[in-house]
Amino acid sequence: MSTPAGFQRLINLLHFARVAEAGSFAEAARRAGTTTSALSKAVSRFEQAHGVRLLHRTTHAISLTAEGERLLEGTRDLLREAERLEATLDRAAASGAGGRIRLSAPATLIRARLVRQLPALLRANPDIELEIKVDDGTLDLAAEGIDIAIRFGDLSGQPGLVATPLGSFPHVLCATPRYVELVGEPRSPADLEAHRQIGFRDPGNGRLLAWQFADPADGRVVRLLPRPRIVVEDLGAIWSMMRTGLGLAWVPAWVGLIELRAGRVVELLRDWRVAETPMHAVRLERRQTPRRVRRLLDDLREAAVEWRYDASPPSS
Repeated sequence: MSTPAGFQRLINLLHFARVAEAGSFAEAARRAGTTTSALSKAVSRFEQAHGVRLLHRTTHAISLTAEGERLLEGTRDLLREAERLEATLDRAAASGAGGRIRLSAPATLIRARLVRQLPALLRANPDIELEIKVDDGTLDLAAEGIDIAIRFGDLSGQPGLVATPLGSFPHVLCATPRYVELVGEPRSPADLEAHRQIGFRDPGNGRLLAWQFADPADGRVVRLLPRPRIVVEDLGAIWSMMRTGLGLAWVPAWVGLIELRAGRVVELLRDWRVAETPMHAVRLERRQTPRRVRRLLDDLREAAVEWRYDASPPSS
């Protein structure tokens, strides 16, 4: 479902006000838990839609135009009223476990793991209404009204967020047993040139994801840009293609836990794994967190135990 036009205008106003108050796109993005590019594009779209320039941009600084000054004055009044209403709602909700929770997560994690565990999560929280949004890590939590976001990787440089650790996961090089039987098993990353490879292109930045391995002899990280015959922007589709024997895939282990555990898919170069990627459930830092959000965070932490796979490679 697309964002209503009126709500989108409010989001754009919020983006503009954040940039103006912070004095730079980079600082505003850090405070909002989003990216500089996302904020810059949002403000530019808003300017183009109304045919007016709100900011003077130079290489090192930004400043408000006359139109931007007038808009910021009115936007501040709007934001103060929004904060007052939000505080009222937070006080009302903090004492109860019922109500709506907006949860965001990467699309593949939603399909591969969360969908399977939703029945148990909803049974444990019978009074909540759950709204799930796809998030590639760039959503502005405040503007989108996100209560909990599941994020991967390093969270440093993102102030204003409270993070609940959900563990970590390895990336694994996978193939079907039949593929290995027909083509052979690589013994090192150098052997991968002789294999068919299925590559992942990040839809957020358009880049082909490099495969990473750690030399078991000295821990040196080897980055290999695959030379795939097939490139896909969806990890779930990559897993399905690998399952049909089209080639090797390097993916987060949680994408195919059931088949990995059952042996229907085998991990290759297991002793070349790189360090695991941390997972967190993050939320905006607020004075009051509704009890329903705290309870769901606890349940997500328990659910994430099932997302793990063979935490450590075998010792040499």
